[in-house]
Amino acid sequence: MLRPAQMLGMLPTPVPRRNPVGSFDFPNRRCEAISMRVAVISDIHGNVTAFEAVLADLRETSPDLIFHGGDLADSGSSPAEIVDRIRELAWPGVVGNTDEMLFNPESLHDFSRQQPPKLQTLFAAIEEMAIATREALGEDRLAWLRTLPRVQFHGSMSLVHASPESLWRAPAPEASDAELESVYGPLGQPTAIYAHIHRSFIRDVSGMIVANTGSVSLSYDGDPRAAYLLLDNATPEIRRVQYDLEKELNALSTCGLPHSDWLAKTLSTARPQMP
Repeated sequence: MLRPAQMLGMLPTPVPRRNPVGSFDFPNRRCEAISMRVAVISDIHGNVTAFEAVLADLRETSPDLIFHGGDLADSGSSPAEIVDRIRELAWPGVVGNTDEMLFNPESLHDFSRQQPPKLQTLFAAIEEMAIATREALGEDRLAWLRTLPRVQFHGSMSLVHASPESLWRAPAPEASDAELESVYGPLGQPTAIYAHIHRSFIRDVSGMIVANTGSVSLSYDGDPRAAYLLLDNATPEIRRVQYDLEKELNALSTCGLPHSDWLAKTLSTARPQMP
């Protein structure tokens, strides 16, 4: 059984303030070490088969509190079911770029316009999938996605989807210590957690832990298993969870989502693919 604490609603979240040079300032916070186990699950992308497997693993690891890192619904067979489950579980979490893309289509257009011409076929496919996912979710679920904050704090931990200033851009695992410190240091917490890149890692950067959760679905690191982050008394661990890939591929093939063959190839290879 999951612990009762996992059913807590959202924790109070400070609103970042832009300073004159365009970076975010966050209110001063006490960084208290909390003796508890916290899980962060991100980038589910409508993959209910992988999500169910992760839930089963969570029953084994039994965290006291679970956060989600956004990118809940788009690019998968079961977007509405995932959003409904997360709402029922009442996990606190943050908004991801594909969540924003669903309730604010212009955000995808803004980002794609900054990309080279060779990638425009990619963004055209993403837009077609987003249209279908938006329709599957309906206005009530889209309205709920719109309420998700950009940042969460808990004890000594901060959580964003990609970076404090962008839902669409985040450092890669190969980023320098200086880049990671520049991006996540302003959050002011000993542990900074993000998602978005679908490649999990844990780094010690000048005494600050920077960890990426990996992704429940659409892994890009060559390992098709679902990934999530577990913090045990602030010590991070990446969990990998096997799931029935063939079952999800079958669900994708019959769900009517455009470009499901592209998603199937990405799930199977656990590498980024072009549509």
